[in-house]
Amino acid sequence: MKYIFSFVILFSFLLGLSAQEKNEVVVDRNGTGDFRNIQEAINSVRTADPRGQITIRIKKGVYKEKLILPPHVTNVRLVGEDRDHTIINYDDHANINKMGTFKTYTFLLSGNDIILENLTVENSAEPLGQAVAIHIEGDRVIFRNCKFLGNQDTVYVGRDGARQYFENCYIEGTTDFIFGPSTAWFEGCTIHCKKDSYITAANTPQNIKYGYIFNNCQITVSDEVKAMYLGRPWRAYAMALFMNCSLPQEILPAGWDNWKNPDNEKTVRYMEYNNTGKGADTSQRVKWSQILTAGQIKEYTVANVLGGCDNWNPKALLK
Repeated sequence: MKYIFSFVILFSFLLGLSAQEKNEVVVDRNGTGDFRNIQEAINSVRTADPRGQITIRIKKGVYKEKLILPPHVTNVRLVGEDRDHTIINYDDHANINKMGTFKTYTFLLSGNDIILENLTVENSAEPLGQAVAIHIEGDRVIFRNCKFLGNQDTVYVGRDGARQYFENCYIEGTTDFIFGPSTAWFEGCTIHCKKDSYITAANTPQNIKYGYIFNNCQITVSDEVKAMYLGRPWRAYAMALFMNCSLPQEILPAGWDNWKNPDNEKTVRYMEYNNTGKGADTSQRVKWSQILTAGQIKEYTVANVLGGCDNWNPKALLK
């Protein structure tokens, strides 16, 4: 009998060891995976994890979690089963106990070399104040086929010099719903405006060459929207470029706003190139924005904007 008992103990130990050494885990609210909550799966990733890249596969469901992916968690891929039905949801807003904008996130993502695919991240707070869906502090972060839902301040790209790449994503909001100092490339995304207001509020640092690049994106609006600006500068030196995008007629002829500060007009870097749609007419754009030429636009490639000193290439990582 003691040999049988010893075998059971050894088998259980080896089974547990095997689970710890897997580089792919499953999250399922129904309890059939390795974890029931996404935060538990993130917490299982070790610093400089010897398993290499960890893939966290998330089954369909609504995960009511205020997620934190800390700086020591790196080289992780979070993959939803179905973008529209794999939902991370929370509902904080800035006026709850005076928490302010930067504690309202549904998902605080601080680690480097992270990939999110096929997921919805939602801040479902009523429009009672700023309410961040995703707050990104990590560098070399990729979002593919994701949805970001909210109202004011939906997506905060929040770290100077950090680089993020969004591909085939859907982002919606009301005011300044893409904001912050990071360098971010948006490729083939749908940007949906829910209220007369401003799409972007960049605060690109003076020493950072690139801010937001929107390429081949479609700007859409809700039925009640009549007047939208492409952006306004949260701080001086804000940089944003819309190129090869479809702009609806609700984009105001001026295109850009100075945030009630004429001094911003001397420093902002607001640009457009080859956009289409009824909102793409640049004849009445503010004089302090720039319409790029075919020669000038050659500079704005993923390699130049996101490459940095380490030649980061998000497109290669998604093949």
